[in-house]
Amino acid sequence: MNFLSAIQDSGFQVIDLVIVLLYISLLVFLGLFLGRNKGGKEKSANDYFLAGNTLTWWAVGASLIAANISAEQFIGMSGTGYRDGIATAAYEVMAAVTLIVVGKFLLPVMLKRKIFTIPQFLRERYNDGVGLAFSILWLILYVFVNLTSVAWLGALAIEQILGLQGMAVEVFGMTISMRMIIILFLFIIAGIYSIYGGLASVAWTDVMQVVFLVGGGLITAYFALKSVGDGAAMTGLSRVYTDLTTGANINDSHFHLITQQSHSPEAFANVPGLVAIVGALWLTNLGYWGFNQYIIQKGLAAKNIQEAQKGLIFAGFLKILIPFIVVLPGICAFYITQHPESFAHLKGSIEVADDAYPWLVRNFTPVGVKGLSFAALTAAIISSLASMFNSTSTLFTMDIYKKYINPEASDKKLVNIGRLTSLTALVIAAIVVKPLLGGLDQAFQYIQEYSGFIYPGIVLVFGMGLLWKRASAKAAVWSAIATIPLGVIFKIFMGDVAFQLRAGYVFMILLAMFVIISVCDKKFVECEIPEQKDVKTMMKWAKILGGCAAFFILLAAVVTIWGACLPAGINPDEHFIAYLNDIGFQAFFFFGVLIGANALWLYSNANDKKRDKKALPIDLSLFETPASYNYGALGIIAICAILYVVLW
Repeated sequence: MNFLSAIQDSGFQVIDLVIVLLYISLLVFLGLFLGRNKGGKEKSANDYFLAGNTLTWWAVGASLIAANISAEQFIGMSGTGYRDGIATAAYEVMAAVTLIVVGKFLLPVMLKRKIFTIPQFLRERYNDGVGLAFSILWLILYVFVNLTSVAWLGALAIEQILGLQGMAVEVFGMTISMRMIIILFLFIIAGIYSIYGGLASVAWTDVMQVVFLVGGGLITAYFALKSVGDGAAMTGLSRVYTDLTTGANINDSHFHLITQQSHSPEAFANVPGLVAIVGALWLTNLGYWGFNQYIIQKGLAAKNIQEAQKGLIFAGFLKILIPFIVVLPGICAFYITQHPESFAHLKGSIEVADDAYPWLVRNFTPVGVKGLSFAALTAAIISSLASMFNSTSTLFTMDIYKKYINPEASDKKLVNIGRLTSLTALVIAAIVVKPLLGGLDQAFQYIQEYSGFIYPGIVLVFGMGLLWKRASAKAAVWSAIATIPLGVIFKIFMGDVAFQLRAGYVFMILLAMFVIISVCDKKFVECEIPEQKDVKTMMKWAKILGGCAAFFILLAAVVTIWGACLPAGINPDEHFIAYLNDIGFQAFFFFGVLIGANALWLYSNANDKKRDKKALPIDLSLFETPASYNYGALGIIAICAILYVVLW
C-alpha cells in the first residue's frame, strides 16, 4: 500500500487534510509574525527568552497548559488510562493543587529576584557550581527525555491515525521509516517559529493552540462515548462506568482514582493508591511545575506577580479538564476492545497501550472532526516541542555561554547563540530518539519514572534554598550528587516497589543529609531574628505543621506495623487496617516528613541567629495573595475533592 492509499484507507478525507494544513500554516505564520523584530529593533535577551515580560494572565495560563499537554498526555496518558484506568489522572488532578502552591509560595520569590532561569537562582542562592550542575542536568533531561519522548509519541500517534505503520521511503539510497520522517517534520515546524521568535512566538501561539487541543480532545472523547452509547454520549459514559464497576468487573481499577494493590497490582505499581494524594507524587508535581524551566518560564515572563498568579489559577482549572480529554478516551478504548463482537468493523488494532488514542481518532471521529482532532494532537506536540526548544536555548545561553564562555556578549550575540542551541538540540534529539524509545509499551511511565530520579534532589535543593536561611551550598552540592545514585540503588534493590514510593524514600534520606550538612557547615553569618510579628506568625505555623507531621508519621507507623502483624491471606475488602495498607497508607510517612520539613524551616527562620551568607531575606509579605486568588484556589480544591469522593 502506498502513502496516499494508506491515508485514504484511514478514513481521512480532503477536508480533514485541508483543516490540518490550514492549522499548521496559520501556526507558523502567527509564530513568525508575533516573534518579529518590531519597528526594526533588534531583540534583547529579555525579549527573546522572557517575551519582554509582556504576558497577561490568560497567556500565562494557556501557555502553561499548551507546553504541558503534549503527546505525553494524549498518547502516553491515554495509553496508561487504557491499561490501568482513571488513577493516572491523579497526576493532572493533583497538578492543579500544586499550581496553587507554586503560585503562592515559589513564583513570588523568583519574580522578585528577576530570575531568567532556574539555575540562575541556584547560582545566586548557593554558588556557581550548584547552578552549573543543574543547568547540565536539565539540558540532559530536555534533550534525552522530554524532546525525544514527545516527538516519538507524537509520531507514533500520527503514524497510527494515518495508517502509515511500518511504511518507509527511499531517500538517496537510504531507507527512512515514516515515523522518523514525521519526527523530523514535527521538529522542523516547532523549530521554525520558536527558534526565530523566542518565547513571544511560543507563548502567544499557545493561546491559539490551547483552544485546539482542549476542544479537539473533548471532541474525540465525545464521539468515542457516543459510539459506545448508541448515539448518546452520556448514555455511553453511564454504560462504560456501570459495566466497569459492577458484576464481574467490581474490582476493576479503570474507574478508581485510588487503586488497591490486591485488585490491580499493575495499576498500583504505576499509581500506588494514596501516594497520588499524600505521597511522592508531590515531588514530581513540584519539580515539574515549580522548577522545570520550560514550564515556570511562562510565569517568569508575566507582566507582574498578579498576572502570573492569576495565570496559574487559570491553568489549574484547565488542568482539571485533562482527565476528560485524554484519560477517558483510553478507558473507552479499553471498554470497546472488551466487546469485539459489537465493533468488528473497526480498522487497525491496539498492539501496545499507547496505540489507544490514535486508534480512537481513526475509527470514531467523523469527516471534518477528524481533521480538528488531528489538529489538536498536532497542536499539543508542536507547542510542547517549541517550549522545550526555547527553554533549552535559554538554559545554555544564559547559564553556560554568558556565564562561562562570553560574559561580555551583546544581546544580539545571545539571541543568535540561543537560536543555534535550539537547532543543535533538535539535531541531537532526532538522532537519539529511536534508540531510547523504540519498543516501549507505555511511554508515559518511562517519562515519569526517569524524571523521578532527579526530582527528589531538585525539590529539596530549590525548596530549601527558597525557604530556609540555613540552607548551605555544601548541602546543595552533596544532595545534587547523591540524588541519581540513590535513585539507582533503590531501583536495583527495590525494583518491585512503585517508583513514587522509592522517590519518597530517596527524598527522606536526602532531607536528613541536607539538614545535617547545613547545620554543621561553618560558612554562616550572624543575623538578627525577624520582626516580632513575623516570628509570631512563623512559630504558630511551625507548631501546627510540626504537630500534623508527628501525627501522620505516628499514624502511618501504627497502620503499617498493625498490617504486618495481620494473618496471611486476609481479605483487604473485609478488614479496615488491611485495606489501608492495600491502598498504600505508608505514603503518610513521606507526607509527615514533607510537612515536618516546613515546620523545621519555619522554626529555624524564626529563632536562629545564624544564616547562610547567601540566604534570601525573610519577607512574609511575598506570600500574601489577593481574595480573587484565594477564591480561585478554593474552587480548584473543591472540584478536586469532589472528583476523589466520586471516583475513590
